Amino acid sequence: MSRLVGLVTPLPAVDRQQLLEKMLAHSNSGAKWTAAWRQVGQGSLGWTGWRAPNLVEVKGRLAGLDGFIYNRKELGAAAESDAALLASLYLEHGFPKTLEKLNGDFAAALYDPAAQTLWLARDRFGVKPLYYVSAPYGFAFASRPAALLTLPQVSREVNRRYVALFAASHYRYFDNVQEASPYAAISQLPAGHYLEVTPEGLTQGRYWSLADGPDFTDPEADLAEDYRHLLMDAVSLRLKAAARPAFTLSGGMDSSSVLACACRMTGQKQTAFSTVYEDKTYDESAEIRAMLDTKVARWQPVRVGTPEVLSLVQRLVQFHDEPVATATWLSHFLLCQEAAKQGFGALFGGLGGDELNAGEYEYFLYHFADLKAAGQEELLQREIQYWVQYHDHPIFHKSPAVAEEGLKRLVDLNSPGRCLPDRARLGRYVAALNREYFDLTAFEPVMDQPFKSFLKNRTFQDIFRETAPCCLRAEDRQTTALGLDHFLPFFDHRLVEFMFRVPGALKIRDGVTKHLLRLAMRGLLPQETRTRIKKTGWNAPAHLWFAGPGRQLLLDLVHSRAFQARGIYVVREVERLIDEHHDLVASRTPRDTHMMFLWQLVNLELWLRSLDELPHS
Repeated sequence: MSRLVGLVTPLPAVDRQQLLEKMLAHSNSGAKWTAAWRQVGQGSLGWTGWRAPNLVEVKGRLAGLDGFIYNRKELGAAAESDAALLASLYLEHGFPKTLEKLNGDFAAALYDPAAQTLWLARDRFGVKPLYYVSAPYGFAFASRPAALLTLPQVSREVNRRYVALFAASHYRYFDNVQEASPYAAISQLPAGHYLEVTPEGLTQGRYWSLADGPDFTDPEADLAEDYRHLLMDAVSLRLKAAARPAFTLSGGMDSSSVLACACRMTGQKQTAFSTVYEDKTYDESAEIRAMLDTKVARWQPVRVGTPEVLSLVQRLVQFHDEPVATATWLSHFLLCQEAAKQGFGALFGGLGGDELNAGEYEYFLYHFADLKAAGQEELLQREIQYWVQYHDHPIFHKSPAVAEEGLKRLVDLNSPGRCLPDRARLGRYVAALNREYFDLTAFEPVMDQPFKSFLKNRTFQDIFRETAPCCLRAEDRQTTALGLDHFLPFFDHRLVEFMFRVPGALKIRDGVTKHLLRLAMRGLLPQETRTRIKKTGWNAPAHLWFAGPGRQLLLDLVHSRAFQARGIYVVREVERLIDEHHDLVASRTPRDTHMMFLWQLVNLELWLRSLDELPHS
């Protein structure tokens, strides 16, 4: 993969070159990377990566692209690169109309000196990142915040709201404000948007959005066939762009479906990497085995025991330019590291499948809300009974009373499709936050309501404001840092548009999620994988990392002068949570622990320390 940087400034060419070179140096993640840059008028674009530079000048216009355009053949492209295709389409259609035609995962930039206009764009789901900043001497953008922090007069001051949410809330709320970044001075271009930069100012626009169309009424067998075709084509297009691909494989449907489609398309078994754990809480080794005989040529289990969390997180925040949202991504990093070590060039994954197929446990409640709003009481009661039968849990209990309480808490049944913030999740650790640093009690998350369906709005929220953004960012940072491309077929926009027309009853049926995907994968997935009801979820045993010997490491961090001088946390409450977590783990009783809070604390503190150590530009 690659990284983009750029400037629009009246500074002399030699000064611009120096700034570009510094930005490129702080975007580069590997020794094998090369860099290229071009200047036209007041515009300068830079590219760095391990492929041929995706940076061109066409009829006086500069264009650069990080990522891939998958439908070049459909567009009749004779252009030598994706950037050249972008420039040629721009000359014919203009920038927003060009974006509508593209199927890809990309961050793109185009400078038109004749119009004195810089155009920036990000793919529909934000698979590729893009940040920007305005300074007294001009406008700058980059794929990574670290590149922008090298520029003179760009402040390293953090975004206090972001820090407070990371310190004392839940990862679902970190990206609620789509334009924000972890840095006060740096903005982020939202997914599916473009930015027009002219001497008069900045104009942001949306070039794609999901429409609230009527649900499909076709027979489910026909819809399953359509789904299968779309997923197969999404995998096929990405395989054509991939060099030496391997596949991440968990015990669930999503990664298994992507792998199975690749096997069918190529006629060959594939190499798969999985993280496995001695602790059985999150280990999916047994579930994975059903795929190995028929779909996997070589299985590479990456064993994660009790890693050196602090040293690994220090390394991660260098790649991420920010704290890492969940402990899952430490395991993912170790997996990527092993895939890169073995010479693979790309990783395929199933990210996005849970959102599109109502695969998370919490989606049940929003499906229940749709049934209740439609007056389907008999079906609602049946689905609740199956939910209790299949998914009751010693910590997260399921019952008709729990369902009723969840509906009151999470949806407004008087307003079609209106989902409410999960106040318990949002404020669980607010007592650990020093209100003098930031008062989170006043934070009101944006809850989008483009659809009349609660389930669709919950899915939309997850894709654009909650679960997907931090995961996409982590996937991009880690694969790119290790010299890997990454491909996520469930984020093909045609597939997403299709799934937002699929009724909830074809996603959840008789207490089982991913109903339509299960039908679509008949004959492709092993029966054991295709029909498995229980979901472990891709996670990491961080509860063990922060108990036992890990407890003292946490206390040392919290008692350090740097930590206490920041004034972010209420130290006594943090100490109480550390001790309570240790006792919960030691008791071996099924209780919800504080591992997510403690993971976030470690990441936040080590990220802030990395900022303290940055040289001044």
